[in-house]
Amino acid sequence: QVQVVESGGGLVQPGGSLRLSCVVSGSIFSAYEVEWYRQVQGKQREWVASVSGGGTENYLQSVKERFTISRDNAKNTVYLQMNSLRPEDTTIYYCKAIRESDRTLAYWGQGTRVTVSS
Repeated sequence: QVQVVESGGGLVQPGGSLRLSCVVSGSIFSAYEVEWYRQVQGKQREWVASVSGGGTENYLQSVKERFTISRDNAKNTVYLQMNSLRPEDTTIYYCKAIRESDRTLAYWGQGTRVTVSS
C-alpha cells in the first residue's frame, strides 16, 4: 500500500521561507513522479510543481522564481523549498505520487497547511 505523507507547513512571515517534505512509502520511489498542489478557494487544487522519477522539474509560472522542487531517492522524499513567501501563498499544500508506468495509480497525501502572515 502506497502512503504519502506531507510535513513542514506552518506560520511564516511575508518574505520568509518554508521547506515542505513529502515522503512516499510502500513502493519503488523512483518509479513515481511526485507533484505538489495547493488548494485554491472555490476551485480545484492548483498544480504547483512536479518532479519526475528521473529528476525533470516543472513549475507553475507564478512560483517558478520562488519555489524549488527536488527529490532524494535515498530518503523516498520530495521537497518543495518555498522562498519569498506571500500572503497569497497561504493555503493547504498537497503531495501526489503518480506511478509513471501506469498513471491511473495515483496517491494523495493529507496535506500540510502553510500560513503566510505578519
